[in-house]
Amino acid sequence: MKKLLLMTMMLVFGLTSVMAQNQAEIKFDKTNHNFGTFAEKDGVQKTTFTFTNVGKAPLVINQVVASCGCTVANYDKRPIPPGQKGTIEISYNGAGKFPGHFKKSITVRTNAVTEMTRLYVEGVMQ
Repeated sequence: MKKLLLMTMMLVFGLTSVMAQNQAEIKFDKTNHNFGTFAEKDGVQKTTFTFTNVGKAPLVINQVVASCGCTVANYDKRPIPPGQKGTIEISYNGAGKFPGHFKKSITVRTNAVTEMTRLYVEGVMQ
């Protein structure tokens, strides 16, 4: 009975390991961006986060959600093949917000081994 249980556990572990090797894997060049100090009249601040699919299956971004309505994300909805790059464009509009330091998060959900990644934008609006 112990041998059967041990063999079953080894089989499950082996299958899980093989499945993980054939998944997408996302790697961002950076996960934080600082806009620095800017005036509200300067308008919308923009940055682009670049990532690479370093896995062995197509990478699909399922959802990108910003922590507030002042931050908007744009991204390509098509699958990213292994070895290829993609981008997520972030726009921050502080119009009508209180001046001072801000830090906003953007949650990226994918089909990758690490299903969730957080990106951050921050700065000081005068």
